[in-house]
Amino acid sequence: MITKSISNPNLFKVLDEDFNEVYYGCSQEWYNTLWQRRSGCGPTVTSNIMLYINYPTNNFEVGQTLYKKKNCISFMEEVWEYVTPTKEGIPTTKMFYEKVISYTKSKGIDVEFSFCDLPEDKSNRPKLSEILNFLEGALLKDVPIAFLNLCNGDEKHLEEWHWVTIISLEYTEDGQNIFVNILDEGLIKKIDLILWYNTTTKGGGFVYFTASPSIGDEVET
Repeated sequence: MITKSISNPNLFKVLDEDFNEVYYGCSQEWYNTLWQRRSGCGPTVTSNIMLYINYPTNNFEVGQTLYKKKNCISFMEEVWEYVTPTKEGIPTTKMFYEKVISYTKSKGIDVEFSFCDLPEDKSNRPKLSEILNFLEGALLKDVPIAFLNLCNGDEKHLEEWHWVTIISLEYTEDGQNIFVNILDEGLIKKIDLILWYNTTTKGGGFVYFTASPSIGDEVET
């Protein structure tokens, strides 16, 4: 297997001090209201991405410093004010990156975005190799990827109409096997990308953001 990954997945570790538990990434279940918990996957993924690309890596010691859950929740609430779901959630990559950019602009963060859509019409979908190249390109830039799944098809480890965060990619040289590792519900899950690609009926898409080295306000650890 060929593996491509963000350089430091441990930056996603979050400590729940009340229960002494460690999570990977934020969870929409941490939001305060029922509506936020039901519809908050988009702002949760945004929070994950911003936590990673904003992290002051020169002050971070792997395995010793973790984000604290209470601070992540405060940050998630801040992001929610800009990356706010509609009644249908955030069902397109365009709506997602426009909302994320509204947040980054409010914080004075210089961000560029790239996206790759998988339309519902199968005849208009990019080849799987194009998606693989897109994901690999993002990970080589050391940025996580927002993944929109509108229909999970036969991939049971995905929820439909849902955003998750891709942090790594595994594939065979012949392209017959492609897996992505995602953050969802505070866990790392492994997804069969080919299975999803071949069986999703509504499609989805992918977005990543790149930013300058010194950006925005830091989140407390």
